[in-house]
Amino acid sequence: MTTTSVRLLHNYVAGRWVPAAAATGELDVTNPGTGEVLARVPLSGRADLDAAVQAARGALAEWRAVSVIARARLLFDLRARLVARSEDLARSVAVEMGKTIGDARAEVARMIELVEAACAVPTTMQGRILEDVSRGIDAETVRQPVGVCAAIVPFNFPAMVPFWFLPFAIACGNTFVLKPSEQVPLTQQIALEEIDALELPAGVVNLVNGGREIVSGILEHPDIDAVSFVGSAPVAKIVYEGAAKAGKRVQALGGAKNHMVVMPDAVVEPTVEGIIGSAFGAAGQRCMAGSVVVTVGDAHQQLLDPLVAATRELTVGGALLESTDVGPVISCAARDRVADWIQRGVDGGATAVLDGRGAGEGLEPGGAYLGPTILDGVDPEMEIAQEEVFGPVLCVIHAATLDEAIEIVNASRFGNGASIFTESASAVRRYRHQVQAGMVGVNIGVAAPVAFFPFSGWKDSFLGDLHAHGPDAVEFYTRKKTVTSRYFSSGQGSGSYFVER
Repeated sequence: MTTTSVRLLHNYVAGRWVPAAAATGELDVTNPGTGEVLARVPLSGRADLDAAVQAARGALAEWRAVSVIARARLLFDLRARLVARSEDLARSVAVEMGKTIGDARAEVARMIELVEAACAVPTTMQGRILEDVSRGIDAETVRQPVGVCAAIVPFNFPAMVPFWFLPFAIACGNTFVLKPSEQVPLTQQIALEEIDALELPAGVVNLVNGGREIVSGILEHPDIDAVSFVGSAPVAKIVYEGAAKAGKRVQALGGAKNHMVVMPDAVVEPTVEGIIGSAFGAAGQRCMAGSVVVTVGDAHQQLLDPLVAATRELTVGGALLESTDVGPVISCAARDRVADWIQRGVDGGATAVLDGRGAGEGLEPGGAYLGPTILDGVDPEMEIAQEEVFGPVLCVIHAATLDEAIEIVNASRFGNGASIFTESASAVRRYRHQVQAGMVGVNIGVAAPVAFFPFSGWKDSFLGDLHAHGPDAVEFYTRKKTVTSRYFSSGQGSGSYFVER
């Protein structure tokens, strides 16, 4: 396929769209449903990153001097602009990532919700004060920006995940450098068009396209103060260690293997609906996908047939078709990798009660299609039950009791999300108290929190101390400064601070 007429994307630096001056190459951005080349993305070099970082550093003093209320009002304006472009954003997500248009619209709605949460910064960034800690002496803690912040984001949420970070960072008075995934850079081009229209000081928000060299550069650059990352667990560890070694504040969100426990008293129809949405939404390509069902006691017999029957009715097809339930995975290479996982599961003793490997027949020949797959009889020790597959594959494990089910969940090295389906309050209490995961759903398949709460993964799913969005976002993007003060002219400051207190 020829790419001669396909546009080459630019970076956004110091308030302008600029070509990558130090690019080492280019990559195709393709529609995973058709294989069509949508654009080409430059593999920017260290000099391109440095230009963005220096622009961010140069804008820091001016942006910090903008009042927090004025910064919040600019975010209100951004929210309105994103709402006006919401369908454009959703269609971009669907075309470049393969997410169904319904899922893409939901993602953009979450993106906008994150801006709404950041608009609360005049309240959430407040410090605290204690008068008269000693005679005539007051103490107060204020929050100030961290400095230049960077984010490295994945392919699976082109609209939402960058906004886990960007609006909170700039709301707190920081400047920002974004490296979008080189597989899905188009959606953030739209978002940056709307940010550009805000007429912020040049350099407050910057975007640098690229690959590994830009990631390494972000970790090592001496003028970047904080790094946020979302991606696989192995890379999250590299990012966490590299950024921490360079003295940066860092939050690194890694992979997951989320479990859904189904009790015998679960209401079957909504439970099936919740499991299907969790396991096969976004073709299983999300860190909150429920990829393992643990049935307890008689729940296995009650659940499996309705689950397989309902899943078989899902339509696999093009992302922009309103009738599609499951779109393509991100690439043909990803499709083949997931298909290999399915085969390894079958070879290991699992039964493919529903096999989606032939779902691409009759669809676009260049599309990366893979249908929903359910593997029954999976042993908790199997590799497919332990490792992140990142595709529309659901493993079913049987447990005799709730305690055994909790042991299975807790044996995972990941701890992102865990759900339980039951009408028993006592089972819920035991589960939520004992399960080792940072986000818990009760009759909820995808336990991802709204923007006003932290995305609080545990174990190998998260490295760092402060999570994405919610109150943790303000904690991450600000530094605390404590001021102890007295004034002798007040007539109350003559005592000794150390003695009088």
